[in-house]
Amino acid sequence: MNSFTLGRHTLRQPLVLAPMVGVSDLPFREICLQQGATFAIAEMVTANPALWDSEKNRLRLKRSTTCGPDIVQIAGFDPQMMADAARLNAEQGAEVIDINMGCPAKKVLKKAAGSALLKDPDLVERILRAVTAAVDVPVTLKIRTGWCRDQRNGLDIARIAEDAGIAMLSVHGRTRECRFMGDAEYDTIAEIKHHVSMPVIANGDIDSPQKARYVLAHTHADGLMIGRAARGSPWIFRQIRQYLDTGSASATPPTPDICNLMIDHIRALHAFYGDFRGALFARKHIDWYSKDLPHGDELKQQFMRLDNAGAQLDLLTAYAGAGPGESTGESTGESPKKSPETTPGTANWQPHAQQHHGPIPQVIAR
Repeated sequence: MNSFTLGRHTLRQPLVLAPMVGVSDLPFREICLQQGATFAIAEMVTANPALWDSEKNRLRLKRSTTCGPDIVQIAGFDPQMMADAARLNAEQGAEVIDINMGCPAKKVLKKAAGSALLKDPDLVERILRAVTAAVDVPVTLKIRTGWCRDQRNGLDIARIAEDAGIAMLSVHGRTRECRFMGDAEYDTIAEIKHHVSMPVIANGDIDSPQKARYVLAHTHADGLMIGRAARGSPWIFRQIRQYLDTGSASATPPTPDICNLMIDHIRALHAFYGDFRGALFARKHIDWYSKDLPHGDELKQQFMRLDNAGAQLDLLTAYAGAGPGESTGESTGESPKKSPETTPGTANWQPHAQQHHGPIPQVIAR
């Protein structure tokens, strides 16, 4: 992979966490940065000034204290609103402004934002020029290969973006029509990379170190963006980096290390959102973490019944092999303390019987 500069940061072998609404919050971004991501893009925020002071926006704009450029992604359809939103975020410390023209969600498309903009190249140009003129920090762009199979205009949009001063382009290898169905295609990304000089980041179905190397070889992209494959497996960034550097892929972390990371992540969610909301957000992550864990189904079923932060941590600590109240180790990689005969996730772990605290609230899928 190539190196390039984005603002004050020189990025070597950039492996990027994709912005995912309801997933790429500050706790998850920091976990991924610790696990080898070069930088992580925050969840998109609306350019509509009426919603700037909402709690949702404020949480999405929380800054990372880890490493890599601080990137805020904005979404909207009005050039002036987008420029104002970019200016405000830059004034508040954002080092890079990323523009969302790739989101396929219907509620975003109804507002003529996200990937809906790909149908209107003239509006794309007006938005990009307005935003790049409004701020002194780098402006980047996320797109798809086009609106539909018959309108793969990703190259045209890329040329408009480069002419407008976009500093980096991320391309998901599907059209909006495809959403996340079928396989990503990389020919369009390769064509874009061949015809523009700005850095291009390839995105879509990069779910293993071997796939990462294939996508780089096929597209000649300057870096990779990983989204869904990082859910429940944030160590994928470290695995990809090692494979690209050495040709040797590291194994999935041992269960004690996964337990340690999982507990740290759930604690961070509780601290970030508060005990009740944090407990709700924790459920989706345990769903992802548990898929490849021993007795993962039992762990997931029990966890989904808990809406109490303390009870969630007690359950995870018991699963990790330590009783409630015992140390689970620090985030330095120390394994949770446990008795010598106990192995996390083995038959030594006995699920508690149908325990939960209060009614189970409905969780809206994101």
